[in-house]
Amino acid sequence: MTTARDIMHPGAQWIPANETLDRAAQLMRQLNVGALPIADSNERLCGILTDRDIVIGCVAMGHDPAQVTAGDMAKGTPRWIDAGSDVDMVLQEMQGHQIRRLPVIENKRLVGMISEADLAQHLSDEQIHAWVEQVYATP
Repeated sequence: MTTARDIMHPGAQWIPANETLDRAAQLMRQLNVGALPIADSNERLCGILTDRDIVIGCVAMGHDPAQVTAGDMAKGTPRWIDAGSDVDMVLQEMQGHQIRRLPVIENKRLVGMISEADLAQHLSDEQIHAWVEQVYATP
């Protein structure tokens, strides 16, 4: 059985909810990623911050990214998957919620992220095709 741990990109990093968006953008550049999980004060997942969130939800709205925090951008219930979950569960979670990045949690701690690139490297063409149809479908 292939698990989330088998296909994830290990070494994902949290960004604290109280960290500013300019610092988040710098960390994204440093890590060469387009998304960061947001952690609350108890190091629990409270959201995902994307580069698009920073641009569309902050800069394009005329806000100062040095004054807006990652926590300000966290909306809704964050989705995640347990490291031991089967790949079919990963795909169901991502397809069901039309998300492109999924934090991987083990013992209540972040251990990795699954992105489109990870799926492309580990799944069959048929699985990728079905995933793309669901995630990019217009609701």
